[in-house]
Amino acid sequence: MEEPATRQLEMSLSDAASDDEMPLTLPTAEGSHGGSIRKGCDPFAQTQRSKLQHRRARINQQINKEMRMRAGAENLFRATTNNKVKETVALELSFVNSNLQLLKEELEELNSNMEVYQTDSEAVNVPMIPLGLKETKEVDFTVSIQDFICEHYGEDSSVYDKEIKELMELRQAMRTPSRDQAGLELLMEYYNQLYYLDQRFFPPHRNLGVHFHWYDSLTGVPSCQRALAFEKGSVLFNIGALFTQIGARQDRSATAGIDRAIDAFQRAAGAFNYLKENFSNAPSLDMSGPSLCMLVRLMVAQVQECVFERVTLTTPDTHFTSQLRLAQEAARVSDVYSLVQQTMSQPLVKDYVPFSWASMVQVKSEHFRALSHYYAAAALCDHTQSAEEEDGNEEAEKVFLQFHVSAPAGPPLSQVLRDPEERRKLGKAHLRRAVIRHEEAMRVHSLCKILRKMDILQDVLSLMHKRSLDKYSELDREDDFDETAEAPEIQSQTHQKPDITPPNFSTVQVTDIFQRLGPLSVFCARARWGPVRVICLQRREGGLGLTLRGDSPVLVAGVVPGGCAAEAGLREGDYIVAVDGEDCKWAKHAEVVHMLKSCSDRGVELSVVTLHSHDIQVERRSVMLSHSSDKENTRQRLMGGAKGQSSASLLNWNRKKKREGGGVTKRLGSTFSLTFGSVRDTEAMY
Repeated sequence: MEEPATRQLEMSLSDAASDDEMPLTLPTAEGSHGGSIRKGCDPFAQTQRSKLQHRRARINQQINKEMRMRAGAENLFRATTNNKVKETVALELSFVNSNLQLLKEELEELNSNMEVYQTDSEAVNVPMIPLGLKETKEVDFTVSIQDFICEHYGEDSSVYDKEIKELMELRQAMRTPSRDQAGLELLMEYYNQLYYLDQRFFPPHRNLGVHFHWYDSLTGVPSCQRALAFEKGSVLFNIGALFTQIGARQDRSATAGIDRAIDAFQRAAGAFNYLKENFSNAPSLDMSGPSLCMLVRLMVAQVQECVFERVTLTTPDTHFTSQLRLAQEAARVSDVYSLVQQTMSQPLVKDYVPFSWASMVQVKSEHFRALSHYYAAAALCDHTQSAEEEDGNEEAEKVFLQFHVSAPAGPPLSQVLRDPEERRKLGKAHLRRAVIRHEEAMRVHSLCKILRKMDILQDVLSLMHKRSLDKYSELDREDDFDETAEAPEIQSQTHQKPDITPPNFSTVQVTDIFQRLGPLSVFCARARWGPVRVICLQRREGGLGLTLRGDSPVLVAGVVPGGCAAEAGLREGDYIVAVDGEDCKWAKHAEVVHMLKSCSDRGVELSVVTLHSHDIQVERRSVMLSHSSDKENTRQRLMGGAKGQSSASLLNWNRKKKREGGGVTKRLGSTFSLTFGSVRDTEAMY
């Protein structure tokens, strides 16, 4: 059985450059469509992130070399029967494996570097976990597309050199997007352009012969496939990864920055979730189902953390119920990070996720649990039973009765609220748990070398720990000989549940780079037609003897038997692609009619093509594709692509599809099956 993905060991260039890198502008291509004006970043600019990327590329190259050496040594070990040679090869293998392990550890440290992506603000916030972009090699479409244009479309491929160059420049720019909205639009533009590329040059029964090389975002392990779906999935992954970097760099010392971070992390979760739901059996671990599930949960947790930070900023008072709500928000953040920690402990993910990520998630789970207990203590100890209105007291009591997961030992909670000494004891119990959790967070933090280098994280943990200790000292009394009770866990609750925002591809409108090939509904990779025929017509008294219908392109709906057109060889069902050498694939009905009526006495020269039906195997496949629950192609139709065109080659990368809805009797994905009456309303005889 043929392998689903041909894997190559190659070196790649750089991933996204930061927004302070020098931009490279894409030139506008000449022709009937406007070329991309979006910008990539200069990969050679000496910024922090580019230096980090050059080190990553160098390690990838060394890993590539070691893996090739290991493959050769393993082949020699299996092939030889000489025991001495086997011993020598075994020794060499152990040396190579040792080198590989060291290189992978070094690469993991680089890929899990979080400080480069953080905000430059002086505000003290817990750092977020961003994701580095997948790297890719350059792809040369030139020969493959030129051959396909000559073979399939029957045109001179040199005419489309500018379009091919524009496509390659767009892909090159896409490799280094800026870390802002322009970078996202650049990735989205290329992603949308891949839809047209798929329709133009990737028929369902064969591939174009172009190999797409992408590298795992965390391990640097290379993967290679010829399916365009792999390219699309990798670009979509980078869209999500870029959102994580944008979210991490926001200044969260103000509500506006927090809102932007929330939006970015929600969109990152949406991109990863969309990838998880629409593609399966990806060749790289970062795009596998378990990894994407982990990434979605991680992004949701970071959204929840931002929600807590916003509540903290917008709750300046020390009112009893306000402090309780802060405690519940912090408990909610701790809960979602605990869920992420469980996901990272799954067998398929445990050995893949960087140790610094797992440590950071555990630190945050403990840290926010400690904060929840601190705010509970603050509510109990700083709250005084002053002359509040009775309905306010009732509201506070109601909130407090639902505050704990289980009732604490001792007097009823309603009595605790009215007794300052009981409030102090319960507050002290919560502070004791807060201090224990803070110390556990600091212990986990100290075990990870990468986290120890993050000064801001150390500052946050130390500051919060000291705050809890100081408050505990305030409550502690010399004559307090009673053993501190065990405080119950706090019931988590949030006023804003995170949303998973799916990607909105229609926000970036693109024009088909190869639109000069003709309307996509007819001139696509799935269509099969005969060679271009040149028909010379000489007008007679009875006219040209043909009936035209529709536009873009105009269809020959009928020919008069014995007429001028019939004698010249024009057939019903032909499409007019040129009149007197002037391309009219995109021409409207009236424009073609005007050309025919304007012909001189010498006659008119028509260039026509005749479409043929699909073979049975492709026909059956198109039926399956047209009626599967293909969310991606539904989106592309809404985006403005050819109606009914289904992206057949996506199945080459095990595209997920739901086969619901029973039998199929009509093909929606092919224009050729349409009756002439359903093409256009305009019809006239000439």
